Amino acid sequence: MAILNLQDKRVLITGAGSGIGRAAAIAFAKRGARIIATDIQFAPLESLKQEVEALGVCCVIHAVDVSNETAMKELAAQVHGKISAVDVLVNNAGIAYLGLFLESDLEHWPRVINVNLMGVVHGCRYFIPQMIAAGGVRHVLNVASSAGNYPAPSMAAYAASKYAVAGFSEVLKMELADTQIGITTVCPGVINTAIVTTGAGVAPSVPASQIAKLQAYYLANGCTPEVVAEAMVRAVQKGQDICLTGPGAALVYHLKRLSLKLVRTATIFSAKKIGYL
Repeated sequence: MAILNLQDKRVLITGAGSGIGRAAAIAFAKRGARIIATDIQFAPLESLKQEVEALGVCCVIHAVDVSNETAMKELAAQVHGKISAVDVLVNNAGIAYLGLFLESDLEHWPRVINVNLMGVVHGCRYFIPQMIAAGGVRHVLNVASSAGNYPAPSMAAYAASKYAVAGFSEVLKMELADTQIGITTVCPGVINTAIVTTGAGVAPSVPASQIAKLQAYYLANGCTPEVVAEAMVRAVQKGQDICLTGPGAALVYHLKRLSLKLVRTATIFSAKKIGYL
């Protein structure tokens, strides 16, 4: 089910303060959509609000931690106190962690799972029921990752969370098959965003030289968040089931179906060259 015309549609985006989320807010706003932007930090949302409103459309901002169920429930109550339902829900907020599994502690696992997976779960649980009740064609974009199709080394918790998002999205597609709610699983490939450049979420065992090598690779070979954002808009306008966007995303997806062993061998080789190993 496609939403061809996004003029005046209400689009809620989590993790909109930077990266893909911010680019998505601008991309939808350029089509005339009204933006509801959330992020765990308020400051980056203020500058986003100015940029969106400069395009002549409304932008409402909320600081919220998507991993906090109570906070997400309260956000939904605030939003639904003003409108019946959002037209497009973009569950985008996410964090990463770099480090070999056996050389990392387990303390980061709950946070990665709670943000990357439960953030998506909370968004769906507290916004989809109203989307169904309001009627009409509406859409949900759950941002997984190419790592949710096949990961690289040193991203155990991240890959686990993104595989879970992909699986959860498939369940939703089946359970909502008789509704007018479309679900797209978004799987970005190599994207040059702050998630890999800030240095946050790195195991102490990872040397600075490895981080620099990985950042250099993403800078040289990754596409911009705007590329992903435009693909996400097209996914809504076409009613796509899966959105494979950015370098490597489609290749990994299709190669895995042909030969799992080939993909694993190629990934290990690339990981040593790029900086994941």
